Amino acid sequence: MGANIILFGLWKMPFDIFLKPHPNPSPKGEGTGSGFIREQVYYFSLKNVFLSFSHSFYFLPFWRDRGGFGSYLYFMKKALFQLHIAVFLAGFTAILGVLIKLNEGLLVWYRLFITVIALLVLQYFTKQLQRLPLKAALKIAAVGIIVAAHWVTFYGSVKYANVSVALVCFSATSFFTALFEPLILKKKINFIELLLGAMAIVGIYIIFDFHPQYKMGIVFGILSAMGSALFPIFNKQFLETYSPQTVTLYELGGGLIALTFLVPLYVMQFPAAYYLPTLSDWAWLFVLALLCTVLSFNLQLNALKKISAFTANLTYNLEPVYGIILAFLFFKENEYLNNSFYIGLVFIIGAIVLQMIRLKASPQPLSERDGK
Repeated sequence: MGANIILFGLWKMPFDIFLKPHPNPSPKGEGTGSGFIREQVYYFSLKNVFLSFSHSFYFLPFWRDRGGFGSYLYFMKKALFQLHIAVFLAGFTAILGVLIKLNEGLLVWYRLFITVIALLVLQYFTKQLQRLPLKAALKIAAVGIIVAAHWVTFYGSVKYANVSVALVCFSATSFFTALFEPLILKKKINFIELLLGAMAIVGIYIIFDFHPQYKMGIVFGILSAMGSALFPIFNKQFLETYSPQTVTLYELGGGLIALTFLVPLYVMQFPAAYYLPTLSDWAWLFVLALLCTVLSFNLQLNALKKISAFTANLTYNLEPVYGIILAFLFFKENEYLNNSFYIGLVFIIGAIVLQMIRLKASPQPLSERDGK
């Protein structure tokens, strides 16, 4: 029954939610014309899948038609809603990493291949395909290499250890973000964010009693967390100029091109049992590419328009929670969950809750808090 509810919910989720400028903005301080943008929702034509979530969310009483702080609260809650849907889908990717038996390098190449084709087709028919200047395209594509490396190391962690190890290591992302974001964006180090990130690290340490046989998986997991901390920081800069859909396409396209040249070298170091996906692999690859990549990535990028990269990554600490619970249901990994798991979970969720309280207590727009 629970699985049926989950599948029905996935079928009803919004395929894409785009934020467009209001066509007739009112003067600042009147109605919705206080620097905010009104939503326009588009739906994938195949039976209007993913419809109900976006409709129900649009009509929630978040002061949608008021200006000032009410509008700010509405768009903040919308961004967090999108982010948490993306986090749940991201948590499911670890399960798919086990179900797809391909080598992690090949798995990511096929994932990128399907995703890029799907994005090209969707953007062509919805007239969103945009040609970027060469310099901008190369910059975005370069970040795609980081995304691809993050995915390869993440699935390497899943395959050389297990789902629990990979997802617990992933929780280190917020800590690395608190370190990298000030250096890259030339901001002062926020010691509160650093402390919250360290709080998640403590949760990681408590959750899992790492054993020597998981050494390779742990190394892959930490590298994956570092990559996951980097690309949202760069994405936030790109989103000031380009749409999330354009950034996604060029970014993943860059990752696909890079992996096409690097995968042959990778499989020399980490040999693959086979190279062509089985029928089962293909089925799960399409789920991974369309739901857990196209949908999840766009939701995350849209959310980054309103929230900081640190907040996004801190919220993504829920991914281990969702993923480990799913691993418990699918693969009976409950033997890894003891009292220390729940203690560590308190630290990770506590860090997220404290960051949400910080956001609620600060009435100014997030763009101002991010130093813009």
